[in-house]
Amino acid sequence: AVGTAREALDRTVAHIGGSERPGRPAGSLPAAGHRLADLCVQVEAARSLTYAAAREPGPGHDGGPLALAHALEALRAAADECVRLPGGLGATGEHEAQPFFRRAASDELLFGPVRRLRARAAERTGLLGEAAA
Repeated sequence: AVGTAREALDRTVAHIGGSERPGRPAGSLPAAGHRLADLCVQVEAARSLTYAAAREPGPGHDGGPLALAHALEALRAAADECVRLPGGLGATGEHEAQPFFRRAASDELLFGPVRRLRARAAERTGLLGEAAA
């Protein structure tokens, strides 16, 4: 999910950087740049959590569900921005954003809703305490 999110981000940056809005490159618009920067932070945070979870395999290490939740959220956000930032073109079936959007939806069906993954991570780490029992 993290790799797909990164690819969606990279393609969106390439598309926005090469397109024009009235009189100037679309990538020079502050709103687009800020949204892409926020997305980059989200994708890299998901990557870091995934690497941290992979370094701690075995029983007693509960970073997997949390890393997966962040990865799925990053993928969903990247797919959304890949559709939104190019404007109306991103919503067409022929645009390159569609496979990312489908992947985000299928991963959530495969792994379950993000809220359930977060609840599982909180349960495993004891953050919910006695109230969860």
